[in-house]
Amino acid sequence: MARDAGTKSAELLTVRQVLEELGGISRRTFYRWRELRIAPACIRLPNGELRVRRDVLNDWLDERAEGVAS
Repeated sequence: MARDAGTKSAELLTVRQVLEELGGISRRTFYRWRELRIAPACIRLPNGELRVRRDVLNDWLDERAEGVAS
C-alpha cells in the first residue's frame, strides 16, 4: 500500500469534522445515532474524546447510498 493512501485512510476525524461531513447534523443527532448503534464506529481516546477513522466514515456512507446495487 502506498504511504499516502495509508495515511489518508488512517486519518482520524473529530466529532465536529464528522458532523460537518454529514452536512451539518447536530451533535445531539450524532450521539442519538450512537445510542441506537447506527452511527459510524468510533474510537474513544484515553482522554474520553471520540474519533472516527476516515475510511470507516466513507464505508459507512457507502453502505447507506440509495440506488446502488449490492
